[in-house]
Amino acid sequence: MAFTLRALALIERVGNRLPHPFWLFVMLSGVLLVLSWGLHALGVSAESPTDGATVAVRSLISDAGVTMMLDGLIDNYATFPPLGVVLVVMLGVSVADRAGLLTAMLRAALAKVPLRAVTFMIAFTGMVAHIASDAAFVVMIPLGAIAYRSVGRNPVLGAVVAFVAVSGGHAASPLVTPSDATLAALTTAAAHTIDPAYTVTPVANYFFSLASAVVLSLVITLIAETLLKRRVAMMAADDAAEAKAESDAGTGTGTRTGPDATTEGRADTEELPDLSLADDERRGLRIAAFTALALLATIAAATLPVGSPLRGEHGAVIDSPLVHNIAVFLALLFFATGVAYGRVVGAVRTAKDIPDMMAAGLRELTPVLVLFFAISQFLAYFKWTSVGEVMAITGAELLDSSGVPIMVVFVGVILVVSVMNLVLTSGSAMWALIGPVFVPMLMLLKVAPETTWALFRIADSCTNAITPMSPYFVLCLGFVRKYRPKAGIGTLMSLTLPVAVSMLVVWTLLFLAWYAVGLPFGPGAPTH
Repeated sequence: MAFTLRALALIERVGNRLPHPFWLFVMLSGVLLVLSWGLHALGVSAESPTDGATVAVRSLISDAGVTMMLDGLIDNYATFPPLGVVLVVMLGVSVADRAGLLTAMLRAALAKVPLRAVTFMIAFTGMVAHIASDAAFVVMIPLGAIAYRSVGRNPVLGAVVAFVAVSGGHAASPLVTPSDATLAALTTAAAHTIDPAYTVTPVANYFFSLASAVVLSLVITLIAETLLKRRVAMMAADDAAEAKAESDAGTGTGTRTGPDATTEGRADTEELPDLSLADDERRGLRIAAFTALALLATIAAATLPVGSPLRGEHGAVIDSPLVHNIAVFLALLFFATGVAYGRVVGAVRTAKDIPDMMAAGLRELTPVLVLFFAISQFLAYFKWTSVGEVMAITGAELLDSSGVPIMVVFVGVILVVSVMNLVLTSGSAMWALIGPVFVPMLMLLKVAPETTWALFRIADSCTNAITPMSPYFVLCLGFVRKYRPKAGIGTLMSLTLPVAVSMLVVWTLLFLAWYAVGLPFGPGAPTH
């Protein structure tokens, strides 16, 4: 444990020296400026395995490069694939969130949970909560603690279970989430290096994500009910012994500072909050559910005719406007159910309330939009210089000639990205950085972009639960300190590390088995 804490302290110091992701991409653009000039001067090139053409590095420090950067500044941003997708999806999500629908759904899922099922229900609800993006942390961590307290268990463990489910498993969900739309667009942009016509949809990993949500919930439950349960009980016993020692020595009041030393302990110094829903909230959820079913039924009915405009060429459903524009239908689903719920509970009283909710949601998205500006310029430069394409071709040739089994390559990618995730916790920023290298490189090894995206899901998730770089790690620590005031980073780390490692191992094995069997990762998403 001492070695782990020293290593984490080093990571924290290094990570704190990293600039804001916006400036990171600005600096990377500067590095690319010099790198492209140097590689061009050296005549670096590669032969494309698709058509045999020579791909040479182009210099940004040239007449053509400067013209491209100036002429493309606005277009690079305006045509950045994730920009429109995120804005449209968030218009609908904002209505559902501001109306209170998402919070009510989470509360309903956790209310009246039996003792034996509480851990699994919190873990699985955390997987569902990913649909609320970062709001899931704010809602689920305290709800996890509340749920445990309501059944007489230690709330510290409940908060930790909720945190690792939302953070460590944030790319696994039984639902399609807003981040799926963003990452799918980034994967599409990366795939265009090899195939300009390739499209990765937000549901391209849905089958794998659904299975992962169930498997990871079981892993969290197993570790929590065995190792973590005993660890929390030891903490409770230590707190009680320390309080008694202080009382006997006359240096304290003898009041306990944390849960008592029962099997798990229970913090019962406060009145138990009520997770139950009000009558109007229950009625609102029913109306929202009926609205969702009616909308889905309408879309299904409109898709049934062979000549439907929602179908693709020759009546295809997978390769169709319906699937390619799934982000639009997701936004519509959030919008319709949010309005229906809001009308019942009084959150939506007039038509004016709806655009106000949309505007409020987009205001919260402003930091992402600013980051997208820097990312879009970097990716445009990266593509124009052909540095990424040359790296991908060279890397693929080296891997192919080395004879390293593709499964070993997969494990290597997961480990490398998992370590990167300790300091660069923004999933979209990291995928924008490494996607243009890994996606084309693996495409040249006959690995589909959807498969590479599934690899990234694993690597970008598990270590979120153990990095102090994440603001939500600190948020969880704050809730833990509410029930155990002396808790520190080491306290939370000792509870999240076993779960994070277990999730990484099991999730990787699930991926390898999935790939070996050849199961599709999602609708229309080939494994190979």
